[in-house]
Amino acid sequence: MKSFFIFGLLAVSAWSLNAENLRWPSWRGVNDAGSAPNGSYPAKLDDEHLVWQTKLPGKGCSTPIAWDDLIILTTPLGGQDGVITYDWKGNKVWEAKFGSLRKGKHRNGSSSNSSAVTDGKSIFAYFKSGNLGALDFKGNVLWQKNLQNLYGKDTLYWDLGTSPVLTREHVLVAVMNDRKGFLVAFDKDSGEEVWNVDRTYETPTEGDHSYATPHVVQQDGREVIVVWGAERVTTHEAKSGKLISECAGFNPKGKSNWVVVASSVVVGDTVVVPYGRGSHLAGVKLGGRGDVTATHRAWERGDKSGCFVPTPAVYDGKVYILGDRGEVHCIDPKSGKTIWSNKLPRGAQSYYSSPTIADGKIYAAREDGKFFVADLDQNLKVLFEREFGARIIASPVPVGDQILLRSDTHLMCFTEK
Repeated sequence: MKSFFIFGLLAVSAWSLNAENLRWPSWRGVNDAGSAPNGSYPAKLDDEHLVWQTKLPGKGCSTPIAWDDLIILTTPLGGQDGVITYDWKGNKVWEAKFGSLRKGKHRNGSSSNSSAVTDGKSIFAYFKSGNLGALDFKGNVLWQKNLQNLYGKDTLYWDLGTSPVLTREHVLVAVMNDRKGFLVAFDKDSGEEVWNVDRTYETPTEGDHSYATPHVVQQDGREVIVVWGAERVTTHEAKSGKLISECAGFNPKGKSNWVVVASSVVVGDTVVVPYGRGSHLAGVKLGGRGDVTATHRAWERGDKSGCFVPTPAVYDGKVYILGDRGEVHCIDPKSGKTIWSNKLPRGAQSYYSSPTIADGKIYAAREDGKFFVADLDQNLKVLFEREFGARIIASPVPVGDQILLRSDTHLMCFTEK
């Protein structure tokens, strides 16, 4: 009993020290990097390092977010789209519902693929059904609407995956369907539409479908939205949605089914774009106006060193690509050149979860529930592997020296002993 009491004091003390760092406000965390620049994180996600786990109410593939004392997930709740929250002891705090869900159809899909996002004042959630809504931190629904009822049905071949993003004033959703694409912004407080801009391009079959999430960056003292999809990188004014620049040329041979799944990443003034179902990777310079295809394509790779499903991570100024079969490439975002390459263990199934980097380690999961932690260097030494017995599609979340991991069935929290 005495040792348990001492351990409890240490745990409470550690939590208190790290409470101010308990923020992972969107799917890929701060700056959409998919990494934690500071902190001490466990190399082993075994039972010895498990702080708690809780069974989830239904299958959702979205990545958890965190803000101070709340862990926030989108999830099915009794046949409805829902948001559920937990405290840092794994206890449910509250749940909220937004209306009837629309079931996932891919084996790795669900009604709740999109992650919530927060600015610390409100929580915003989006679902495959088209339901979009805002909540306060007590779980009260502030407003909600259904984008498919307003603008037309979802015509994606698979399960909607883009997450909402926030500017200072608006919550923004990118909709890129079959022969219909647009960006729409809503007032955070009222939910009223502020602007809606067309983003429809003619492409080969499925080329205009996108499951990627946009970015919001600062450029010349203003907010700019960066969107990847429909074979183009476009930038838009955050206040109005007005098109600033457009970079094309991502399907020169006009191939069909070059759908966008992995999101781009932004490092400094370069957008790193995975495309061609993992076969290509490109760097696009931000800046410029109008068609910048001929002037802002910084570099191009067609050596199958890209990624189809997992979104890259950014850490210490470098881009880390996880291929669907476990290939890892460390790339200089300015030149596009490989710094080093190696492989994580390959299995019968692919890596669907996007990799997360923290404390000099890469955390990655295969779709079959096999999880790996490896040193983040050219040797890529595997420090830990585990079969979780349930599919893992969500990305690991490193926050406050703890790793949150969501499987099809459970939410788990790990830390150092």
